[in-house]
Amino acid sequence: MDNFSDEQMGEIVNDQFDAADALLLGRKTYEIFASYWPYFEPADDPLATKLNSMPKYVASRTLDAVEWRNSTLLAGDVAGAVEDLKNQRGDVVMTQGSTDLIQTLLSQDLVDEFQLWISPLVLGEGKRLFGNGTIPAALELTNVETSRTGVQILRYKRAGEIENGHIGE
Repeated sequence: MDNFSDEQMGEIVNDQFDAADALLLGRKTYEIFASYWPYFEPADDPLATKLNSMPKYVASRTLDAVEWRNSTLLAGDVAGAVEDLKNQRGDVVMTQGSTDLIQTLLSQDLVDEFQLWISPLVLGEGKRLFGNGTIPAALELTNVETSRTGVQILRYKRAGEIENGHIGE
């Protein structure tokens, strides 16, 4: 991805995290983030400051504890815990990476908005964002940005029920 990174994308990442009130992570993404961000000197980096200070919720079937400051382990029924979290907090809980966790959230209809970054690459295979078990949902495109390196940054929000139609109508 570094071949496609630019200053504009860094600003967009900062804006996305600024808009988030809490972070929801799967175990693997948590371990990657927790091995780096707590040790990063945040003096001149707003992203490091935000990540280290914001509440973090970690969904895991294997971790016994989470050590990164302001982290809470969600064990057991993750879908139920996330639904409770959404109801209790009532603010923006963002998920970054966490592809296995995303599949659980999609299968339980717990995603309100997507912020997708599409790089101009075709790898041929990999994990599917919308895997088996994803509940069908209508989406509305609310924002599009294109970086100077060709990365599309798309924002979709939930748009109610799916309306069936026919081509040509």
